[in-house]
Amino acid sequence: MTPDLPHRRFLQLVNLATHGGALAPPSRVMSSTMRQGPIWLVGMMGAGKSAVGPLLARSLARGFVDTDVAIERLAGMSISEIFTAEGEPAFRQRERQLIEELSVGSDVVALGGGAIAQPGAAAILERSGTVVYLKASARSLLDRLGECSERPLLQGLAPKERLARVEKLLIERASAYSTASIAVDTERRTVEAVTDELLRRLESAMIEDESPVEKGVGV
Repeated sequence: MTPDLPHRRFLQLVNLATHGGALAPPSRVMSSTMRQGPIWLVGMMGAGKSAVGPLLARSLARGFVDTDVAIERLAGMSISEIFTAEGEPAFRQRERQLIEELSVGSDVVALGGGAIAQPGAAAILERSGTVVYLKASARSLLDRLGECSERPLLQGLAPKERLARVEKLLIERASAYSTASIAVDTERRTVEAVTDELLRRLESAMIEDESPVEKGVGV
């Protein structure tokens, strides 16, 4: 990644890297009271962030960025290759730099599973936008992930070991995920159903933020 690029050009590159710069026409545009700033989708790998994100973005007439995809294309390597060649700390540094760049925008952003658990990351996400936690059980996550051949943290593990690893990661990241202002259960639900619930809850939350009492002009 190239952190010294001018901000606007950098975000143009991220946009192109993630979805070719194209965004389908919105199917639903929410109230103008919608809080500005990114909508950060957090949760474990397999939670549905990359599936829900584009649909949510189209509904809100916003851009969509999948940080894992953006990092891969900006780096010219897969996440697995980055882990192998540079190590996890280098990947997390790339991830953190990208979060900081995106924090001044208004995209829907699908973050890697461990992004919010990195030191200081949760504070940036909460301060800059709305954090949404998409949750599911360890078994459901693994069912969605399949063989996990492209998941560095699960590569080379037997099925029982993968389950134990995911359960351990869920416990380790629980406190970070709990900082999300909205949590949506994705267990046995379609992408459309999850997105619809999320749209309703976002709209409700933003209306509450704009209420007279919240602004200090109520009685």
